[in-house]
Amino acid sequence: MRAWPWILGAVAIYAAGFFVFVANLPRASAAPKPAQGIVALTGGDERVTAAVALLESGTAGRLLISGVHPQTTKLELKRLAHGGMRFDCCADLGYAAENTHGNAEEAASWARTHRFKSLIVVTANYHMPRSLAEFESAMPGVRLEPYPVDDIDLDGWWHNPHALRVLQGEYAKYLAAKLRSAVYRPALDAAPERSKPRSASL
Repeated sequence: MRAWPWILGAVAIYAAGFFVFVANLPRASAAPKPAQGIVALTGGDERVTAAVALLESGTAGRLLISGVHPQTTKLELKRLAHGGMRFDCCADLGYAAENTHGNAEEAASWARTHRFKSLIVVTANYHMPRSLAEFESAMPGVRLEPYPVDDIDLDGWWHNPHALRVLQGEYAKYLAAKLRSAVYRPALDAAPERSKPRSASL
């Protein structure tokens, strides 16, 4: 019986943290500050389309689309995301990443290759906190500019079972990412080289 107060306390802390997490999720915003590169995390067409629009507008000089399906070509992505001339020359496809941690490692290798010190990160609004935690851990010293895409409607999310399930799962993953970042935080210049994203030809 003595364990119950501790259990209830832990549940209360977890629930409070969850509500704070959701309340602080970023909303879609105006164009971010210019940066040297853009990284789009796959998982929704809106993310890639938004990132390509930033590239074509000149907000950054180069784009990495991380976590691309092995059978997807650059030409297919160009058509889907309405890419133009800048997409032809300056968009790279990363095929290695299978999760957010992998996205961060893939982006860190790409940033080292191009010696980028500032990146715009494009992903879903609910996914942004975990993405930034992973990216900050993989590449300390690189300025990160979040550019969220509204994949989940945050207005009245508690009435939407799907939104509640997605947000709850993302919060648990976010806590795990923060814990991992606290244990292991490599220096950018000392990190080992990993497989580099390729610039797929048309």
